[in-house]
Amino acid sequence: MSLSDIAPAKVNLSLAVTGRRADGYHTLESLVVFAGFGDRLTVEAHDSLDLQVDGPFAEGVPVDARNLVLKAAHLLQRETGTTQGARIRLTKTLPHGGGIGGGSSDAAVALRLLARLWDVPAITPECAVALGADVPVCMQAPQPQIMRGIGEVLSAAPVLPECWLVLVNPRVETPTGAMFQALGRKAPAPSDVALTVPLGMGHAAFALWLAAYGNDFADVLTDPASAVYLPEITQILQALADQDGCLMQNLSGSGSTCWGVFATQQAAEAAARRLAQKNAGWWVQPAQMLS
Repeated sequence: MSLSDIAPAKVNLSLAVTGRRADGYHTLESLVVFAGFGDRLTVEAHDSLDLQVDGPFAEGVPVDARNLVLKAAHLLQRETGTTQGARIRLTKTLPHGGGIGGGSSDAAVALRLLARLWDVPAITPECAVALGADVPVCMQAPQPQIMRGIGEVLSAAPVLPECWLVLVNPRVETPTGAMFQALGRKAPAPSDVALTVPLGMGHAAFALWLAAYGNDFADVLTDPASAVYLPEITQILQALADQDGCLMQNLSGSGSTCWGVFATQQAAEAAARRLAQKNAGWWVQPAQMLS
């Protein structure tokens, strides 16, 4: 038996770092959505665990125990007591270190597919957070979610207006640890995202909401005085803002991928074509915002 599924890109439409726990983990609040585009995983029965990686972003992806997909497989084995194996094929279409949850989404889909393949119970998000803060939210249905705590406290977001996304990455990675260190020099501002996502927002109100909440990491990446200043982010955000039909734009997660929100597929795809033509070195991808 062979099972396959898409591991969709995870996009943080807002992100506030709200504090730091005694154990060193940062707490956050974020409105997370998923794009109708991502990596693909295929699993089939095998006598051991074997990972193969292909696709446009396969270069540099480890195929040993460092890979989050194999870490997820080993975690599922330990938690369920199974000794079954699998041959796993990962097709990487999302850029590395981009803040759109490529590895986390891959791990979440691996957990789901392998549980079906091995006929074992699925593990809980609270258990899966050991793999990374973004894994629990990626284990949910690909619908808008409010993410809190260190990533393990989840709730469904109110229905958002139908939108399309344009994802843009300068092909530069941003190390998560360095990002948190840079942000740590600023006092975190508490917020309450879950209570302030209004019901029944139209596109104009949604754009205002996005502008109000923003992303704490965008502040350090676009600040020339910051140790992690990345001028490409400012360039991408301005290029997105200049596109016809772009409602709002910002950074996703702590990575280098930026997003623009558009009301229609036509506007998003037209903007993506223009951006790709003018900036050959950027990765540009239009995708529907899943709801």
